[in-house]
Amino acid sequence: MRARTPAGLAAGRVDRVDRPGRRPRARRARRPGDLELLRPGVFARIPVEALAGCAVLLLLPATPRRWVAAVAGALLGVLAVVRLLDMGFLSVLDRPFDLVLDWVLFDDALVVLRDSVGQAGAVGAVVGAVVLALALPVLAAFSVVRLSTVAAMHRTAATRVVGAVAAAWVALAVVGVEIVPGEPVAARDTAVLAYDHGRQVVSSLRDRQEFAGEAEVDAFRDVPPDQLLAGLRGKNVVLVFVESYGRSAVEDPEFAPQVGALLDEGTRRLATAGYGSRSGWLTSPTSGGGSWLAQSTLLSGLWINNQQRFRTVTSSDRLTLTGAFGRADWDIVGVMPGITRAWPEGRFYGFDRVYDLHTLGYRGLGFSWATMPDQFTMLAYERLENAKPGHPPLMSVIPLVSSHGPWTPLPKWLDWDQVGDGSIYINEARVGDPPEEVWKDPERVRTQYRLSVEYTLNTLVSYVEKFGDDDLVMVFLGDHQPARIVTGPDASRDVPISILARDPAVLDRISSWGWQDGIKPGPQSPVWRMDTFRDRFLTAYAH
Repeated sequence: MRARTPAGLAAGRVDRVDRPGRRPRARRARRPGDLELLRPGVFARIPVEALAGCAVLLLLPATPRRWVAAVAGALLGVLAVVRLLDMGFLSVLDRPFDLVLDWVLFDDALVVLRDSVGQAGAVGAVVGAVVLALALPVLAAFSVVRLSTVAAMHRTAATRVVGAVAAAWVALAVVGVEIVPGEPVAARDTAVLAYDHGRQVVSSLRDRQEFAGEAEVDAFRDVPPDQLLAGLRGKNVVLVFVESYGRSAVEDPEFAPQVGALLDEGTRRLATAGYGSRSGWLTSPTSGGGSWLAQSTLLSGLWINNQQRFRTVTSSDRLTLTGAFGRADWDIVGVMPGITRAWPEGRFYGFDRVYDLHTLGYRGLGFSWATMPDQFTMLAYERLENAKPGHPPLMSVIPLVSSHGPWTPLPKWLDWDQVGDGSIYINEARVGDPPEEVWKDPERVRTQYRLSVEYTLNTLVSYVEKFGDDDLVMVFLGDHQPARIVTGPDASRDVPISILARDPAVLDRISSWGWQDGIKPGPQSPVWRMDTFRDRFLTAYAH
């Protein structure tokens, strides 16, 4: 479900399932491509492409040399822009930029940027980026033409210098000299960059046909309604996506003591209220952003890791998890606090009713990107749907937003009877400095992330305690890991998922899954790809 979510599409397939997840590292490791590595040592390198280019230019006559130099310089400028885009995407989404599919995501990136640094800062950043993108190819072309002209004027000396530097490159490559870890002085990554992005373009163009073949396979397309979800008849099923709730929140040593303790305490609180729970891991198709890709993956049972796939599946007649509930006579409700404009994709999911920013009744202020506190969202769902006497069985999808970056300011936790229409969030119940202050310090960013996850998890546990009944079945999970500023570059794409119910028969149906008791999955809990969940769930609760 696409809302005002930061862009993020995961590159490549994740093929291993039912595997123990990898623990994230205790502290962020460095990897080439990180923005933080842009320091002088990175530029102490000898590009083999430059040596080859100099050799070619020295052999050419004047007129062809100028043309070749101009074209080569412009291409180097374009590759520099691509490299900068890769750095940005790696730092936020943990993957390089896709030259075919990612242009559409800049609109969402602009929204997040504006919410993080303000309107003036966002406009300045966009203007600067556009000027840089246009200037680099022009300046690079001019520079290469100028240098080639000077070299031609001193051809003999230039030839000797190129030969000597080439010999040095070979020696440095053999020895493997690195000034910055992971950045060899004898460099050849410009050609690798061009080659990798060329392959990526071909793969992205071919992906549509491959995905169409995958979408044709659907074991549940023709299952009769009376054979769908019989194990949940009469239950009110609430499917909650917790924004940016990833494995790192549970296992990274920086977050685990607090978040883990909250989950353990939440398990005890739910047990006191009569609820059992089971938890495992799912591997998301995206990281750092792109919530709608993860949500459509889980609901459609297809691996939706780019915008092209998302558009294809949401314009198809694919049976979604929500559609299966609708076919089996549940009322399907979408509670979408992040939806702020027309949302045509909602028809694909088969919702009978959709509540968005304009219809949830919120009268408070937003919290940076988050339009309203999660506590208000859950209370609005209770008022608008669940508390109505005699309502039919509900299947509700609720993507929560309080744990969305930039994670500041945050709402205070309130007693449920204090929330009201949300107007308390205008002058009260707000905690934290503005994003432009917090984001100056990565440690503060990570702290705010942890606090936002704790707030949302506590909201869900408290909601079940206060409003839950014998018919409630809640499934809650993360949509993706947060940005690399939180996780570091080596984190998995796993997210926690939990199912809780007061009726033990509901959990008995998934006893073969091997999930761990409680709402905190353990390190050895099974890990499935997110696109496998739909079929496993429909199989477990069939007949």
